[in-house]
Amino acid sequence: MHIPDGFLDTPTAVATAVASAGVVALAAKQATKGLGERAVPLLGVTAAFIFAAQMLNFPIAAGTSGHFLGAVLAVALLGPWSATLVMTVVVVVQALLMGDGGLTALGANVFNMAVIGVFVGGGVFYLLKRILPSSPIGYFSSLAVGSWVAIVAGSAAAATELGFSGTVPVGVALPTMTAVHMIIGLGEAVITVVVVAGVLAARPDLVKTWPRALGGQAGVDARGSTTALRPTRALRMGIFISAGLVIALALGVFVSPFASGAPDGLERVAIDKGFDAAAGDPVWSLSPFSDYQFPGLGEGRVSTAIAGAVGILLLLGVVLVLGRTLGRSRRTPACDAASPDLPCLEVTTRRPPE
Repeated sequence: MHIPDGFLDTPTAVATAVASAGVVALAAKQATKGLGERAVPLLGVTAAFIFAAQMLNFPIAAGTSGHFLGAVLAVALLGPWSATLVMTVVVVVQALLMGDGGLTALGANVFNMAVIGVFVGGGVFYLLKRILPSSPIGYFSSLAVGSWVAIVAGSAAAATELGFSGTVPVGVALPTMTAVHMIIGLGEAVITVVVVAGVLAARPDLVKTWPRALGGQAGVDARGSTTALRPTRALRMGIFISAGLVIALALGVFVSPFASGAPDGLERVAIDKGFDAAAGDPVWSLSPFSDYQFPGLGEGRVSTAIAGAVGILLLLGVVLVLGRTLGRSRRTPACDAASPDLPCLEVTTRRPPE
């Protein structure tokens, strides 16, 4: 779904960039309200996992592949504002370091994946979660449908942008793009449900959207004081984060080199509809790991594995720095004294007017 350079005209590229910048700025402001010291590592490992999972193109049909998006997974774990930040950083790192998605289309790619994916897919997830029974079946059904919608809505947005740019008529791009991504969305739903279920098995208190009535979340007692419920099979935060990073690295190093080489959904539609030639030379030619290959090693599985590992670690570092920067003004001594097995209780402080 990453749009390359040449597919969008200037007005569409600028409009989506402005819209994305506004939403991301709002997300950064809103995310700081609950971004504590102990929440930052979870942001980092979520971003690392999504980056690694997006490298794993899986075959769907007729010589076409799809890949994970991860927008609703991020919403389930972090909430929509932090999810927007995580998805934005992933898309930006992919464009600048891996040459995945054009620089002129960066605003559109952020809009389709970090804005549409999060707020449309996440919105459906939240809506169904309120409508369906508060049970594991209701929760995971909401999660699956929301994940599927995120993929389809993002592809519809991309098709509309291509139509507005005159690259291909909307009447041609929209049905073909959505049809392909309806199938890809099924894989998205399965992966999202499996990953969230795994996190719930280890640390249900870290799944922000898990219903409190089902246990494992922080709550407020009758006297108004905040309490935290210990997960049934609790893992210390450090062990959990380390395990998540190891899984992300394992995906990037050992699995991604064997990912499908078939064109993804957008590439297949471009080839079939004859507008693939519109993609010219990349505007940004300084990507050190272009096409997920490590420089000096040529093309191959080893090169992909090393490039993936370096990309995951660099992305983790960027998100940790960003999270600590945004959350620095919100941390208090009470958080530093919190038990390492329990979520940090954040106290928001405001400066008095000068």
